[in-house]
Amino acid sequence: MLLLWDLLVIQLSFVLAFYIRFEKILFIDSEMKVYLTTFLMVIITVTLIKIIVLYLMKMYSSLWRYASVEELFQIIFASIFATSGFMGYMLIMGHAFPRSIYILTFIFDTLLFGLGRLSYRVARVYKERKRFGHSGFKKVLIVGAGQAGAVVIKELKNHSELNSRPVAVIDDDMTKIGKSINGVPIVGTRLSIRECVVKEDIDQIIIAIPSADKSTIKEIVNEASQTSCELKIVPGMFELIDGNFDISKLRNVEISDLLGRKEIVLKTEAMKSYVAGKVIMVTGGGGSIGSELCRQIAKYDPEKLIILDNYENNAFSLEHELKKKHPNLGLEVVIASVRDRDRIFSVVGNHKPYVIFHAAAHKHVPLMEANPSEAIKNNVFGSLNVIEAAKEHLVDRFVLISTDKAVNPTNVMGATKRITELLVQSQRECKTTKFVAVRFGNVLGSNGSVIPIFKKQIEEGGPITVTHPDIERYFMTIPEAARLVIQASSFGRNSEIFVLDMGEPVKITSLAENLIRLSGLRVNEDIKIEFTGLRPGEKMFEELILNEDNMNTTAFEKIFIEKSEVVTETSVKKMLTELRDASTVSDAAIRKTLKTYIPTFTYNERD
Repeated sequence: MLLLWDLLVIQLSFVLAFYIRFEKILFIDSEMKVYLTTFLMVIITVTLIKIIVLYLMKMYSSLWRYASVEELFQIIFASIFATSGFMGYMLIMGHAFPRSIYILTFIFDTLLFGLGRLSYRVARVYKERKRFGHSGFKKVLIVGAGQAGAVVIKELKNHSELNSRPVAVIDDDMTKIGKSINGVPIVGTRLSIRECVVKEDIDQIIIAIPSADKSTIKEIVNEASQTSCELKIVPGMFELIDGNFDISKLRNVEISDLLGRKEIVLKTEAMKSYVAGKVIMVTGGGGSIGSELCRQIAKYDPEKLIILDNYENNAFSLEHELKKKHPNLGLEVVIASVRDRDRIFSVVGNHKPYVIFHAAAHKHVPLMEANPSEAIKNNVFGSLNVIEAAKEHLVDRFVLISTDKAVNPTNVMGATKRITELLVQSQRECKTTKFVAVRFGNVLGSNGSVIPIFKKQIEEGGPITVTHPDIERYFMTIPEAARLVIQASSFGRNSEIFVLDMGEPVKITSLAENLIRLSGLRVNEDIKIEFTGLRPGEKMFEELILNEDNMNTTAFEKIFIEKSEVVTETSVKKMLTELRDASTVSDAAIRKTLKTYIPTFTYNERD
């Protein structure tokens, strides 16, 4: 269709140029007769030259339904080159027209080429608006009237298969309210979201502010999640460079968007230089944190990565994933339990790792409360086996993955993790291996955490079960936790415990409510929340530090070092001996011994 239009335009431009130049076209005098004869001799060749130039300038490969300023310049340059080709041919063949003919044909070519393509777009816009008048299409509210918002609106309008219509824009810039962007009105600030949803009968909200910090995104999501609309978000600024964005890059709003805390920016070069070319071992490598550690480490080109786990299915899946992503990675999977002292010594001795990341542990509070002997054997004596193997075989560094439940612990799991921290702190005098621990709160999406449990309960139609209306926890993302652990291992000194400032704790009830809303459902209407009471050993509030006065800053704004208390190997050995003896007697004996060494630990003496 465009080719036929351009053929017509080329002829019409000549006719109009001749008419204006000679101010007549029906009456032919001798001068005009000469030029018309020349015109008839060259018209076919000139037309062919111009069409070839237009083709080479990609005038027939552009999607003119998406035409913008770039396409306007494309038309102008195509007309310039087409006219230049016309003039060049005339010069070579020894023919001549008045210079005004060349100028006029250039002007008419540009205007008429553009008119044809503009008409195509106008017809399409009219068709789209007519289509949007019909029912069955999602009404979309865009949050953000900047570049990203403009691109999203353009993409929605250009993709009819999405069945989505942008009907309003929200922006906090008061000077923009009352104006429009790509024909869509800007109706208010983020405080107007719920009002706009009701007024316009909105089905979907798209947050298009890729430059916003997490606290801003959190506020917007909190406001938007009060509606029953589907929520989408533009991922990041890097995807909008030169307008390089398509609608498929939109993602669902995740619970991590509600943390409202900036992720820590770490020194990746230092991390890479520490890991590259080294043999690295990760115990519990198939678990949530362990597997993410392996993924992060694999990026930094270690000589060999050893995944040690006693659960073969997770380790097998991770091995398959890493081999696919990093075909040149030296990778070995070892199926072993940290409780098997001889096996651990053999593995460490054979592979001689430079760093051991110790993530293997029993972590489920209620299960460990009911099985304290298993918690002791795995978390305490399993860790001791890895620590002693590291010392025996001159491992450069041992990094313990700890938890906020180790701070003033009241339950068995937390108490065993606190004892493991004491094991690390007792190695202060070790000259061959550096021992550090990294302590953080809950990670989003880990095995057994509340997020996947809540999601499953929502899928099943509810109810969501929460132990107490006011219970709070700290949260961070799994990749952030893994990066922090690697960073700590790269510069930590002996016996240090690193603590992350995780921002404000999150109410589990609020977390549950947000998950329900993000699923497009209504709290206590579609999905109910039931409170079941605190479980044995469960705390209302978790802590990250033993004493705020005992914290030192680091080069990283959100990473602190807890000042080590004086812990001697002699005192630790005495505690371990009593725990080992108690584990051969009864669970009650274990709890009593834990209470002796961990004063905050609580238990029912009848247990």
